[in-house]
Amino acid sequence: MIAVTALSACGLPRSGPNKKEILSGAVENGGDAHVIYVNNHVNRTANYTPAYGFSNEFLGAGSVGADEIRPGDTLGLMVWENVDDGLLTGLGQSSTQLQQLQVDSAGYIFVPYAGRVRAAGNSPDQLRQIITQRLESQTPDPQVTVTRVAGDGATVSVMGKVFGQGIYPIERPTRTLSSMLAKAGGVNVEPEVAVVTVKRGRETGKVWLTDLYFNPSYDIALRPGDVIMVEEDQRSFTALGALGGQTKVPLGNEQINAIEGVAMVGGLATQTADPTGVFVLRDEPAQVASAVLGQPVSGTQRMAYVLDLTRPNGLFLARDFLLRDGDTLYVTEAPYVQWQKILGAITGSAASARNLQALAE
Repeated sequence: MIAVTALSACGLPRSGPNKKEILSGAVENGGDAHVIYVNNHVNRTANYTPAYGFSNEFLGAGSVGADEIRPGDTLGLMVWENVDDGLLTGLGQSSTQLQQLQVDSAGYIFVPYAGRVRAAGNSPDQLRQIITQRLESQTPDPQVTVTRVAGDGATVSVMGKVFGQGIYPIERPTRTLSSMLAKAGGVNVEPEVAVVTVKRGRETGKVWLTDLYFNPSYDIALRPGDVIMVEEDQRSFTALGALGGQTKVPLGNEQINAIEGVAMVGGLATQTADPTGVFVLRDEPAQVASAVLGQPVSGTQRMAYVLDLTRPNGLFLARDFLLRDGDTLYVTEAPYVQWQKILGAITGSAASARNLQALAE
């Protein structure tokens, strides 16, 4: 009987390691994971959610002038002269039109008799005054108009989960992030799981779409060349073991605690789960791990948090323990379950043997 039991135990199926096997991998036993029973101290030190937001570089940027001329813009000039035969006008003409003056990469244009003129950084009206001053010493009372023919000034790129991906100009109504998203047709995912990322040079900022609408400080002013990406949040945790379901669960923008995480996959499996063996497996950053362990550590640490739901305050502790992106929520099987499987295998084998014997007779 002992031999049969041993052989049965080796080959029986199960949902994963038992509690004893996980605890054997603790640092104290020569393993590489810190096994920590969750208490109020652990909840205070380990419960943080990496926040999305924008740096001061984004928050402190002022609005871009919608009329400001930029390198690459194409301008049109009209010059009126108060003489019969002017610098730019022919005999009998009063005005000359100069089209397709493209602002070069250094920000300049060339205007006959005015020379190389700095256009970038000026509004069309400011550029008009500069050209007028250059020409009035050579022709009496010149009148100049400046228009932007093409280029639309500064532009940003909008891509990802929006209805209208593309390159959009920063105009008076679209100087801020929310207005530009509206210009692009809005997002085509649920707002609760939409994350907006803005890339500006080497800086990157990220914010929840719902936070963008409810927190005015996140509605940042845009800058030429900004890249706006809208994505569906990919944060999730994995549920395994003696649970109602085993799956990857999205977190969304909610703060989900361990009790809610168990409930989201159908709760503990009544016939098999060990309520003393609810584990949350996590790679913890050094700063948090040091606070939890009460001693300085360097580098990311493997942590196995144990939630014993049978303790007097076990449910409260589990309710206060927040799950994070990449967590594995694992529930071990109760010890008697394996014995049930062993006995079932033995009695099943014996019944099969009797059935075979009856058939042979």
